[in-house]
Amino acid sequence: MEHRILIIEDNETNLELMVYLLEEFGYAPLTARDGEAGLAAIRKERPHLVLCDIQLPKMDGLEVARQVKADAELRAIPLVAITALAMVGDREKGLAAGFDGYISKPINPQTFVQQVDALLGVPPKIAAARPAVRADTAEGNKATILVVDDLRANTALMESLLTPFGYKVITASGMTEAMALARKHRPDLIISDVQMHEGNGYELCEAVKTDRRLKDIPVVMLTSTYSDEFSRQKGLALGAARYLFRPMDSLKLLGEIEDCLGSRK
Repeated sequence: MEHRILIIEDNETNLELMVYLLEEFGYAPLTARDGEAGLAAIRKERPHLVLCDIQLPKMDGLEVARQVKADAELRAIPLVAITALAMVGDREKGLAAGFDGYISKPINPQTFVQQVDALLGVPPKIAAARPAVRADTAEGNKATILVVDDLRANTALMESLLTPFGYKVITASGMTEAMALARKHRPDLIISDVQMHEGNGYELCEAVKTDRRLKDIPVVMLTSTYSDEFSRQKGLALGAARYLFRPMDSLKLLGEIEDCLGSRK
């Protein structure tokens, strides 16, 4: 049975990360961005689990919990607070309002789905149909991947995708930081956004390929903005191993990464 999970969250970064993780592991996430919309969705959809932020517009999470638990037809739905609140008494207030449990912010991609599994009382999930991706390098060590993107949501999504396969992920938010990390750690692969606030993917790729210490590192350029053939050819001409367009199916992206790492062996 596909479990439907309602996420009530007004922070787009947190919402996107939770949706991504739940979908990857076979859940069916529903979303609401304020307390009133969340309460309406609970009444309409009757989800198997509700993940609810405490600080919400229109109606806060405590009031959502009170109204759900006061309704005889809804009170059996597990209601879990997703919160960064850490003041003395916060937990007690949440439990008194009707929350059945807590998951702390920031969301940890490595433990989030396991926590959801436990709340639903289902066996720990393994994402279906994932490829047998090798995370080893020619030396037999786990591969290190440098992810460069100025949107934290994007780097968090890449971490959640790559780390379960044993990849070591380091992140940078711009070109200067990326080059410094590349020289310090010498990653096995670099995945870079094209449009960033500080430098861009083209400049980063060119800098990597003209640095004799780094030039052999494959660079994958990943973009939702420059998604035309001219831009793709420009990236490949600068030495990118791949120039990929967002959105991309996670299984396909993992395959592209594996191919790039395999080409170094």
